[in-house]
Amino acid sequence: MYACFAELHRFVSTILFSRRFVMKASQIAMLVNGSLIGDPDIVVLKPSKIEEGEPGSICFLGNIKYEPYLYTTKASLVIVDESFEPREKVSCTLLKVPNVYEAVAKLLAFFETTDSIQNTGIDDLASIHSSAKLGKGVSVGAFSIISEEVEIADGVTIYPQVYIGAKVKIGTGTVLFPGARILKDSIIGQRCVIQSNTVIGSDGFGYAPDKEGVYSKIAQIGNVVLEDDVEIGANTCIDRGSIGSTIIKKGSKLDNLIQIAHNVQVGQHTVIAAQAGIAGSAKIGNHVILGGQVGVAGHLGVADYTMVQAQSGIASSIEKMKGKWYGSPAIDYYSYLRAYSEFKKLPDLRKQVDELRKQLDELKSGK
Repeated sequence: MYACFAELHRFVSTILFSRRFVMKASQIAMLVNGSLIGDPDIVVLKPSKIEEGEPGSICFLGNIKYEPYLYTTKASLVIVDESFEPREKVSCTLLKVPNVYEAVAKLLAFFETTDSIQNTGIDDLASIHSSAKLGKGVSVGAFSIISEEVEIADGVTIYPQVYIGAKVKIGTGTVLFPGARILKDSIIGQRCVIQSNTVIGSDGFGYAPDKEGVYSKIAQIGNVVLEDDVEIGANTCIDRGSIGSTIIKKGSKLDNLIQIAHNVQVGQHTVIAAQAGIAGSAKIGNHVILGGQVGVAGHLGVADYTMVQAQSGIASSIEKMKGKWYGSPAIDYYSYLRAYSEFKKLPDLRKQVDELRKQLDELKSGK
């Protein structure tokens, strides 16, 4: 329904295309709990997009608008929904699954595990303070800095050029990609993923003007808490609380280039797309979906299971759960669509009004 998800098919295809592996169709079917229509012994060498399929490649049909490519693709194996029935003859083997995107996600996780780099241990060029505590199997890349009183649990991977400030705590299995900055007092849960150049714990935007309008900085003494299984995209900034914590709760996923202001709370299993901005002390509920470039004003609440279309602006609290919103200021999604359909007619309506005004003037003048 929403524009922010229109590229999901192509996005997943692109990521899938980046891995290399050698498996039989029957092995892949077992991995994703699917059923095969065709040759179970066909060998799959690499993933591909369906429109660029080659012999020995696997691709998927998750969006029905790509169906025409199914009949021309040269791919050896194509993942389709279990309810799908081809309208024309296909030359490839079909792998039917209950949910295409879940199957692709499972394959991606498998490829990531089998294709990931081995733990490299502690690089000689890493700088680790003597008071820092590192668990078992921690990997620290070159030129990474771990400051005083940091606590890092087992199995954490820290890529090169990562900065970790004083008293930071990082949970088991978390991955920090190159250039990530985790500033003082931040708490990162288990199995979190923080992409390159993201800043966790930057100062919030807090200033107080004097009587002459000169601004003085207000100290930001809180922290950031990421609960378990949170993922943060590249170049996203999450500000520390001015007092207290900025909190991203369990299982939430944030895209690239997002701004989360001080003392914001993001609920569990919420997803936020790129270039969204959430102002200070806003509270976003559980299982919320915010499209790209959505803006949320400060000190507002957004109810659980809310969906907000891309480029919308939330100017007042949303209290009703499971609502769909669109526009700026945002209104009910379907109301916006109806209003927009009329908005597009305004130039013609203006012409009609001008013509009626002209006729009325002529009637008044007796012509």
